[in-house]
Amino acid sequence: MAKKSKPQSVGQTKAWKSLKSWKRSFKPDLSDPKRAELFNIKTEFAYFDYSRQLIDQKAVKALIKLAEESGLKQKIEAMFAGEKINATEGRAVLHIALRNLSGAPILVDGRDVMPEVKAVLQKIKDFSEQVVDGKRTGFTGKRFKNIVAIGIGGSYLGPEYLAEACRPYALPGMTLRFVANVDGTDFIQKTIDLNAEETLFIIISKTFTTAETMKNAETAKQWIQNKLGKHPDIIKKHFVAVSTAREKVEAFGIDPENMFGFWDWVGGRFSATSAVGGVPLSLYLGFDNFQEILRGANWMDQHFLTTPFDKNLAVLPALLDILNINFFGFKTRALLPYSQGLSKLAAHTQQVEMESNGKRVDINGKNLKYDTGEVVFGEPGTNGQHSFYQLIHQGTQIIPCDFIGFIESQYPLGESSRQEVTHHEELNTNLLAQPDALTFGKQDKEAHKNFPGLRPSSTLLLKGLDPFTAGLLLAWTEHRAATKGFIWGINSFDQFGVELGKKLGVRQRERILRFHQTGKIDTEGLNPSTSILLNALLQKKLPE
Repeated sequence: MAKKSKPQSVGQTKAWKSLKSWKRSFKPDLSDPKRAELFNIKTEFAYFDYSRQLIDQKAVKALIKLAEESGLKQKIEAMFAGEKINATEGRAVLHIALRNLSGAPILVDGRDVMPEVKAVLQKIKDFSEQVVDGKRTGFTGKRFKNIVAIGIGGSYLGPEYLAEACRPYALPGMTLRFVANVDGTDFIQKTIDLNAEETLFIIISKTFTTAETMKNAETAKQWIQNKLGKHPDIIKKHFVAVSTAREKVEAFGIDPENMFGFWDWVGGRFSATSAVGGVPLSLYLGFDNFQEILRGANWMDQHFLTTPFDKNLAVLPALLDILNINFFGFKTRALLPYSQGLSKLAAHTQQVEMESNGKRVDINGKNLKYDTGEVVFGEPGTNGQHSFYQLIHQGTQIIPCDFIGFIESQYPLGESSRQEVTHHEELNTNLLAQPDALTFGKQDKEAHKNFPGLRPSSTLLLKGLDPFTAGLLLAWTEHRAATKGFIWGINSFDQFGVELGKKLGVRQRERILRFHQTGKIDTEGLNPSTSILLNALLQKKLPE
């Protein structure tokens, strides 16, 4: 039997070498008016203009070839087929199954996962409708008006992005807040004005052991017991769980019937369309609007799976990222949505990109000889223009930019006239101006007024921001990050980099508890800096 050959490193492919050669001779000229027609992607729901990137047709062809030589199509198909592409953890990667509204079978280890997915969705629908209709109430019989979701990382970033993006679609009188930070300030500020009788807590933790989440969960339990009493039905009425740890959920006091499960093939940062997002968002927006989020994500899933790479909204932007990172050396990307509703998109994208692709070894554990990952940051326009755009325009670093714009406003204000523009039109004057300013700059004899230009950007334009397009953008972010990981040959679906700090934190917690018990500060084995800081924190005074 012939030995199976090891996959070739992307850095050794012909396309990679071709792009290196292209870069050496490339002389950018972005003034050709034909670029707008050459470098765009048109779809039913989104238009992507990348004519202001530092590319030409030769580069685009080489990037497509790079994707082909990296086996991208096969890797995408393996993900959708339920193969265990998360090799380090031996898991499938199937967030796409969560929004597979067709119900077509998706197999993991020969078993169709869709019946379970549909069962959880039905449970979310039934529960949320009972709450919204007032059939399920708090301990004193009052309807729930306040939803507080307690989780951290992927258990809140994606759902919070979706909640903010879809705020105009919130049910009348319903409030949704997220508590993530173990800093008590977060809990206090999010609950200070809430009526306990009208508040429902959702505890989101797969194992029900996440330290920050469980600390906040215990505080929530004390908060509601202090206000309503300690009858066991209070916890059963006012708490639900998104978890797989039935015994721990029950021990906490939550009725196991009010537990919503998910699966080990759903990674945290890819879990917003599972019960992690489904429970709070269905209560806040109504189940029908959560389904619209699923429909938008599913549209992007199918587009990603079936569309040729040169017209693929997820693949082509990822290839441009690779060009910027690996061939131009631009290792930071700005995400600039011209919509206040996308104020949480950058925070979610940071986790998806940087936790997924912040890897220094390939899928086989070998050190990489090229950069992976990028620093992503952002802020809605026009706020960012009065903050960090100065560095983007005139700084020594070149930072590629992604602009996101909308034809329609979520909240139309004002009327167009010969003398006036609306709020949304004023916003879009900047969406139109900033990419040109970055691309073409301005020559000025005074050096401090000179704009060098040739700063790459792309623009994604959608009709409006609603639950469907919010779901589309969610999946766009997920698949763009995964595409880069597939091409780089890394595992975008594990996150061992977050674990060491957690383990060291457990040891410090033990030292703090010993101090409470004995009054003595144990610094044995600590480095001097940590020792000084521990003493200061426990003695509650700055080092002298």
